[in-house]
Amino acid sequence: MTMNSKRRRVHDRLAGLPGVRAVRRPVNPGADEHFDLYYVRTGRKSATPVVIIPGGPGVASIQHYRWLRRRAAAAGFDVIMIEHRGIGMSRHTDAGSDLPPAAITVEQVIDDIAAVLDDAGVHRAVLYGTSYGSYIAAGFGVRHPDRVAAMVLDSPLLSTTDIEVMRTAIRGLLWEGADPETAGLAPKVRRLVADGAFATSGGQLAGLVYGLGGAELLDRQLELLLHGRTRVWSGWAWLGRLATRKTPYHNEVDLVGRIAFRELNYAGVPDGLPLDPALDMAAMARSAKFYEPFDAEPYDLVAEMPKFGWPTVVVSGGRDLTTPPAVAERIAALVPGSVLVRMPTAAHSVLDTRERAAFAVIRAVCDGAAEQLSATAAELDALPARAVIRVAVTAISAATVLEAALPRPSAT
Repeated sequence: MTMNSKRRRVHDRLAGLPGVRAVRRPVNPGADEHFDLYYVRTGRKSATPVVIIPGGPGVASIQHYRWLRRRAAAAGFDVIMIEHRGIGMSRHTDAGSDLPPAAITVEQVIDDIAAVLDDAGVHRAVLYGTSYGSYIAAGFGVRHPDRVAAMVLDSPLLSTTDIEVMRTAIRGLLWEGADPETAGLAPKVRRLVADGAFATSGGQLAGLVYGLGGAELLDRQLELLLHGRTRVWSGWAWLGRLATRKTPYHNEVDLVGRIAFRELNYAGVPDGLPLDPALDMAAMARSAKFYEPFDAEPYDLVAEMPKFGWPTVVVSGGRDLTTPPAVAERIAALVPGSVLVRMPTAAHSVLDTRERAAFAVIRAVCDGAAEQLSATAAELDALPARAVIRVAVTAISAATVLEAALPRPSAT
């Protein structure tokens, strides 16, 4: 697919924003053909900027995080964000066609970061990676260790076996009720599964509700479903679809889905049991233009992380069922001298849901005070969620109350 005129106009507008630059990168390693890989730098320049790497793969940087960068600059940070190859401004060849499948690999993404630092005149940086971005940050540490000043791994990935940890976490909480907070929810979830009310995405949506609103909001939602009231649940499903829908310059998984499935094994292998996160990946796989079955993971981070010799902070949300706390705990045990920051009421990706807490972590790391973060985890957890998250949770809470008051749907 080639770049159409509307996309070209948006591209040119974004290219003109302050701090946006392009660096020439080979389409494939050693190839003569090159393309423009874009990045943006915001804030007063320093010797050691913060490179923020979003989740995904599929989430863009330049447009999608424009306001976050403004707030980061106002907080005094020097931030670099790179438009991931295959996404947004870095999606096309010079001829305007989509990058080919062979151009979309983890190793090339990591080397793009090094090329951007070279272009920006930066030798070492603090890397903040969230979710998928944490794997890229860690991989950068493996491939370019001399260029890492410090690292923050937010809601991190570790390996292709993470899906087993996800299964254990979601089933422990919502199927078995192993946590006192969710013990009363598990029987309701089991009834809904038995009744067929939870389709393939049921576990994912329940995890989303729990992550953002906690056990209380999820309990109200489950009660609605048990009484045949599905309006709010349908709204959650719509939001889930919206979050994964291709939106140019914001979220474009179609090309980079090759990384998710071929290298990181997002799809896994369904085990035939309820609440399987592998089933939730089916929609993402269907939307990936470059879908390929799992081949091999690019790095053995379990073997490499004990070699990390820079300050590392691992941030984990207690309500994160996408990259559960058990993954973060294992990473913290692997990285020498790392600091684990547990935020009990946080959901997946503190950068995206608890921005003020993420900024506080960055500040501590930049000030050389990372070791103090564990002791202040409760204070970080108490910082408010982003306004858009608070508004959404408030609106959904009100909607559950309203739906419960409506006449009960008649049986058909």
